[in-house]
Amino acid sequence: MTPYRSVRDFDWPLILTALLISGIGILQIYSATAGSKFADAWWKQIVFVCAGLVLMWVIASIDYHSLLGQVPLLYLASLAGLVLVLLVGVKIYGARRWLSLGGFYLQVSEFVKLVLILVVARFLTEVRTETLDLGGFFKLSLIVLVPAALVAKEPDLGTALTYLPVLAIGAFLAGLRWKYIVVIGLVVLVVLPAGWYALKDYQKARLITFLNPEADPQGSGYQLIQSRIAVGSGGMWGKGVTQGTQTNLEFLPVPHADFILASFAEEHGFVGVVGVLTLYFVLLMQIVQNAQTATDRAGMYICMGVSAVLLFHIFVNVAMVVGNAPVTGIPLPLMSAGGSNTLSTFLMLGLVNNVRLRRFVN
Repeated sequence: MTPYRSVRDFDWPLILTALLISGIGILQIYSATAGSKFADAWWKQIVFVCAGLVLMWVIASIDYHSLLGQVPLLYLASLAGLVLVLLVGVKIYGARRWLSLGGFYLQVSEFVKLVLILVVARFLTEVRTETLDLGGFFKLSLIVLVPAALVAKEPDLGTALTYLPVLAIGAFLAGLRWKYIVVIGLVVLVVLPAGWYALKDYQKARLITFLNPEADPQGSGYQLIQSRIAVGSGGMWGKGVTQGTQTNLEFLPVPHADFILASFAEEHGFVGVVGVLTLYFVLLMQIVQNAQTATDRAGMYICMGVSAVLLFHIFVNVAMVVGNAPVTGIPLPLMSAGGSNTLSTFLMLGLVNNVRLRRFVN
C-alpha cells in the first residue's frame, strides 16, 4: 500500500454524495417492501453499504499502478470466475448468474467491470501512437467482448452491455479517428439484426413488449405498464412514504430492485426524482473532475471508465422505468437493493479515490 497525507485527502464530496444516494435508497427499500416478503431487504442493504465503504477504503489504499501491473492475472481470474458461474453457478429465475458463498450470492459479472476498467486503462496507456488505430481498437474490443459473451451466455445481456461503455469511452479518449467510428457504427448496424437470432425467447419478448407493452398487459408487458403507472401517479410531489398504491399493494413487482426509481417516483413525485438525478449528476461530475486532475493517462482512463459505467447504468435504468428502453435488469447504482452491485459500485468509487490520493503522495 502507498501512503498518502491524511484521510482528508479523500474526495469527501464524492463519498458524501454516494452515501446520501445510498441513504435515500435504503429508505425507499424500506418503504417499498414494508409488510412484504422482502421486508428485511433494507437492513441487508445497510450491511452492503457498510461493507462497500470498507472495500472502497481498501482499494483506495493500494496504488492503482500496482493494480495495473496485475491486470493479466486479474483478467484471467475474471474469465475463470465467469466460466465457473456457467458450470456450477446458482440458477435463479432461469438464469445462472451467481456463485453461492456461505449463503451469500456473489454475482461475479458485477466485479468484472472493475477489471475491465483496469484492463482498458493499461492497454491504452501502453499504446505508443498519438491516436488509437483500427488494429488496436479490434484487439481491445476482443479483450472486452470475451467476458461480455460469457456473461451474455448466463444469460445476462444487461450486465454484458455495461462492459461496452468502458470500451467506448476509452477508444474515444485515446483518439480513435472519426472515420473509423463511422465505419464501426455502420458495421454494427448491418450485423445487429443477426443478433436477434442469438437472443433467448424472453429477451425477444422484452424487445417486442418495449415497442407495444399493451399487446400483453398481463404477461411480458405487465411490469413496464405498472412502472409507468407508478411514475405517473406520483405527480409533482408524490403520495408520501409507504403511501404508494402501485408499490405497497404489490402491483409493481420487486419494487426495491431494478424498478426502485418507479416506486420512489410514486412516493416522492417529479420533484423527488429531479433531486435524486441531481445527486447523480454531482457524483458523475466529481468523478470527471478527478479524471481531469489525474497525474497520468492511466488515472484519467480509470476515472472516465468508472463514470461511463455509472452513467450507462443510470441512463438505461431511468429510460427503462419510464418505458423508453427495454427491460434489461440493469440496477440503479447505490439505490437498487443488491449486494454485488452495491459492493462493485463502492469499489469503483474506491478506484476514483485511489487516483485522487496519488496526487498527495510524498
